[in-house]
Amino acid sequence: MYTGPTGIPVGFFIMLIEPVNVSGSFDTRVAAKGFCEVCGREHSTVVGYATPYARRLFQTLNEKRRIDLSVPEEKADSRFSLDYLFGKARGQMFGVLVVRDMDGATGVLKAFSGQYNGAWNVPGWVPPLVNTDEVDAISFGVERVIKMLGRMIDELDASSATRTRLIEQRKAVSRALMKDIHALYKVPNIAGDLRPLQEVVAGDKGIPTGMGDCCAPKLIGYAAKHSLTPLGLAEFYVGKENRAGTRKHGGMYSACSEKCQRILGYMLCEECR
Repeated sequence: MYTGPTGIPVGFFIMLIEPVNVSGSFDTRVAAKGFCEVCGREHSTVVGYATPYARRLFQTLNEKRRIDLSVPEEKADSRFSLDYLFGKARGQMFGVLVVRDMDGATGVLKAFSGQYNGAWNVPGWVPPLVNTDEVDAISFGVERVIKMLGRMIDELDASSATRTRLIEQRKAVSRALMKDIHALYKVPNIAGDLRPLQEVVAGDKGIPTGMGDCCAPKLIGYAAKHSLTPLGLAEFYVGKENRAGTRKHGGMYSACSEKCQRILGYMLCEECR
């Protein structure tokens, strides 16, 4: 894959040649924020110049009906069909981050939250913060144990003491696995610092599953690793309305409080090194 002057794969840009319009209206609404446990202050980033590019991506996804936009239609992978988001999986968040590199060139990064139909990496989209091969390596054997315990639990009577014990055992194994997975996450910030996830999570509620996998952390993290300055962030929802009724197709939303805000304070900090 061709890389630009800063070593950034151009496939991660929605636009490869056309510069971002930074002379248009600048949206000062907060798109993401959070408290930084390291410096003790709140940091935020705004929507900025991102809205038109979020709308353009939303329109493209609806027209193409797939997310593997960097390949010709005849080579499209059925796993990446947009139909996935209108079935049992329901919808998913997508986001764009307008950035400027050290040479003054501008571009737009794009990301989807979590995995897409079981895939962490799709060409043209910002990758996860974590090395997914390492996650797979430590998960494979443990997940087999968790599934085995589940089958044993299903075969026992609901009032069985053995069943209760196995349920607790499964919970303990799952918690241990999540702790090992979280230990693999190294979180960057735009000041050039890099710290383990456990050191930068704000609050004392513990680390929920999926922390660091939403659009905003992926986008800010990629920008931080490649010395890109954020100029605007916008996230939107694609697919069937979520069960809580808080996300609807085409709606634009700020970064979530339960996962994103607890690490974005550090990621957006310009002082912590």
